[in-house]
Amino acid sequence: MEYVYTFLIGGAICVIGQLLMDVTKLTAPRVLVLLVVSGAILQGLNLYEPIAGLAQNGATVPLPGFGYALAKGCMEGAQQSLLAAITGGVKAAAGGITVAIAWGYLVALVFNPKSIR
Repeated sequence: MEYVYTFLIGGAICVIGQLLMDVTKLTAPRVLVLLVVSGAILQGLNLYEPIAGLAQNGATVPLPGFGYALAKGCMEGAQQSLLAAITGGVKAAAGGITVAIAWGYLVALVFNPKSIR
């Protein structure tokens, strides 16, 4: 049953993102930011933790999961000190940030990026 919840909830997150791009005039970067911020807000309201517990990777891998990880790290750090509240989000999401930078660099080396005018 875990696979079903992972597939359904992860798929629903992706459908929401696709609908936002298709139905509204929002561009892809704006939808990405909206999804990350929505994950952070839902975690701040303690609503994303139950979703992540149920869907596991179906909720933590998509973009709202990144916002969830940032907010969760900040919330845990806030219990220690102000500086830990600021750095806690980066520590919690360090793996995802590192992979994104590394793959972006490797893809830029392999392919010839062109600007769109």
